[in-house]
Amino acid sequence: MRALVCVVAAAIGFAAHPAGAQDHRAAAKFWKSVQATCNTTAAKTASELGRRIAQIARDEFNIFDGHRIDSNGRLFRFGLTEAEHEEDDGGGIQAVVGHLGWWRVMKYWRALYGEDTGNMLEVRGYRDASTSTSDAQAATLLRASAAELLKEAEKASDPAVREFLREAVMRAAITDTSWSAAFVSYVVKQAGVSAKAFRFANAHRVYIYDAFATSAAETTNAASDGIYRACPLTTKPRVGDLICNHREGKLADESDVAVRERIRADLERDASTRSIWRTHCEVVVYVDAGARKVYTVGGNVNQSVTARKMNLRGDLKFSAVQKGHCGGGGAWTLPDASGEAPRGKEKCSLNDKKWFVLLQLR
Repeated sequence: MRALVCVVAAAIGFAAHPAGAQDHRAAAKFWKSVQATCNTTAAKTASELGRRIAQIARDEFNIFDGHRIDSNGRLFRFGLTEAEHEEDDGGGIQAVVGHLGWWRVMKYWRALYGEDTGNMLEVRGYRDASTSTSDAQAATLLRASAAELLKEAEKASDPAVREFLREAVMRAAITDTSWSAAFVSYVVKQAGVSAKAFRFANAHRVYIYDAFATSAAETTNAASDGIYRACPLTTKPRVGDLICNHREGKLADESDVAVRERIRADLERDASTRSIWRTHCEVVVYVDAGARKVYTVGGNVNQSVTARKMNLRGDLKFSAVQKGHCGGGGAWTLPDASGEAPRGKEKCSLNDKKWFVLLQLR
């Protein structure tokens, strides 16, 4: 019996939360029920809300004119970035405000926090870094809210100088504060979804855990206002769904199955003991069934609103493995700092992430 328990625990990859045979059976029953619900919904045509969410994300990508990543995970077009002004090689003296990268990102934050945006964004600096001439000098991290610095900017008497300072603070805040969750929140909010149905947040884990709670509620026929449920990756994506990955180093070797089970177990614990903190989600905007590809749009992906093309399996379900093709003439051969040729396999795909859950629009 002890050997059986060890095998079960290893299969789940759940060493941090030991599980016995009974726990394994309960988990298997739970996910079987969830998968059945997810499959039933996935077989239906995408809802009007899903199409609206997808279109808003696509429109924002097109307006931002962001990066494009192909299904091999290679960046083939570099677009506008978060802190840039409008791309204009002609050096024109005027620009459309909506074409300023930093302004568009600030719009996402304003939709989330309104007049309190300045207090929610952080600007970082390092003591004496601007005056140091030694690259070996240690520098202490400094932190301030954007609101604090904007108040200082208002003290400038010259209107032009005042505007320079305001914009400098905003661009610094944009680059120093992660905004990918703010982008998703903006898109969903623009689609007309209420805060009761989707918790607009500055961290993806907020609505990821909410979606897991919704799936748990559905297995007991309990009511839930959430518009997203958490589905295994073995679910066909539809437009309006969200595909999420994590960046937890301690879970780098765990399967997507094990990560989902960790989160399910977390629901029974205090929120301060969450297993997954560093996450990222992107909106499914188009499914090319003929080519077996899915297109997603995400914010703060390489400092831009980026469109990503990824592979689907033959059954049109999402594949957790998105490694791309790294060999051939495109292989990396630049010698390292010691002058030696690269050793081992380097990650070459920007799609090679720890994808672990599909948040399905109910």
